[in-house]
Amino acid sequence: MAKVKSAYVCNDCGSDHPRWQGQCNACGAWNTLTEVRLGAGSKSRNTERLSGYAGAGSSGVQTLAEIDLTEVPRFSSGYNELDRVLGGGVVPGAAILIGGNPGAGKSTLLLQVMCRLSQQMNALYVTGEESLQQVAMRANRLSLPTDKLKMLSETSVEQICMIAEKEKPSIMVIDSIQVMHMADIQSAPGSVAQVRESAAYLTRFAKQNNVAIFMVGHVTKDGTLAGPKVLEHCIDCSVMLDSMGDSRYRTMRSHKNRFGAINELGVFAMTGQGLKEVSNPSAIFLSRGEEPSAGSVVMVVWEGSRPLLVELQALVDQSPLSNPRRVSVGLEQNRLSLLLAVLHRHGGLLMSDQDVYANVVGGVKVAETAADLALLLTMVSSFRDTVLSQELVVFGEVGLSGEIRPVPNGQERLSEAAKHGFKRAIVPKGNAPRQPIEGMEVTAVSKLSEALDAI
Repeated sequence: MAKVKSAYVCNDCGSDHPRWQGQCNACGAWNTLTEVRLGAGSKSRNTERLSGYAGAGSSGVQTLAEIDLTEVPRFSSGYNELDRVLGGGVVPGAAILIGGNPGAGKSTLLLQVMCRLSQQMNALYVTGEESLQQVAMRANRLSLPTDKLKMLSETSVEQICMIAEKEKPSIMVIDSIQVMHMADIQSAPGSVAQVRESAAYLTRFAKQNNVAIFMVGHVTKDGTLAGPKVLEHCIDCSVMLDSMGDSRYRTMRSHKNRFGAINELGVFAMTGQGLKEVSNPSAIFLSRGEEPSAGSVVMVVWEGSRPLLVELQALVDQSPLSNPRRVSVGLEQNRLSLLLAVLHRHGGLLMSDQDVYANVVGGVKVAETAADLALLLTMVSSFRDTVLSQELVVFGEVGLSGEIRPVPNGQERLSEAAKHGFKRAIVPKGNAPRQPIEGMEVTAVSKLSEALDAI
């Protein structure tokens, strides 16, 4: 009988260790090593069967100039927001992992995509968590076309690939990767070994047979994908579907994409007929109150390839504590403290005895520095109890010396604001438009003092 080999894999970084230890040497995390047992010869059998996968067999050496640069043809998923996040469509042979909190709509979205694509290509939906009747009931409730989508209820990865070789689908869905298992792995489904080897096996199958595979992944309580970190390394694209502050809307972002950019944002709305695309997300985030109030301004952030208008709010109040609170939701906490110091040094406003709360309306997370100037002006508005015009839009980066630095795509940001009816803008001098924008007064500033004078 062949000896069973064991290794210890870190759940956070995926590094291997010959024996168990309390701390991972690679990433420094504690108590993250899990035993992985592999049957002898299982790896060689899988590799031999899927010899078309890169790395499974030997191939000739080529120079970089000899490589064919023909772009891999993509096909649309039927949803522009999903295609945007994937980099322009689905690439044949790609392994795509979709994660999200329970109830985010992962299975619903993929069922809608598969029912639509089944009308024009061979599609296979593999469910391991739900029965076929449950999936059929959801499809009927959403009024989806169900006459051509092929269904399979199976959890064995080897059996799924054997059936897929006979059916020859162009696209597959595995729902979910945590319940799949392989016979050669001596551990329970959902363990580190099973999840890692199942994902690697399916990825090799996708490459060899030129089949696009969507895998549904669970998330942990802190919002990260469950399973070993190496799971994200072996797949081609990792997508997260999150619910926003309002549970009706969902945002989709790509954390890894070998076939496109990772900074694209897709927005969906959960309705009684499933997930619907939101083609103009700025209209959602600009649902402002009827009466104008202090501490509120609209800024323009850049998400991937399009501008997005969101409302930024700030509340500055007298603090009863010796150490005032600094709370930011949707913004970087350290950035807030940095801007308060700039405001004191170059704006002449001291808020060391004030509690400062900053919030991005709608649950959007803003990571770019273009929100600096808008955040400063909202804090000044709340501190002075002065209402800013509802027709005002602001963006710009603020340096430590009080200078207002330009941001990328300034012209497109102003055009988007003008399209939504904004009449006035405060922008960095480097982003001042060369040609006047019809119906909009643009104030270009180079220092923080000029921006404060402008309001």
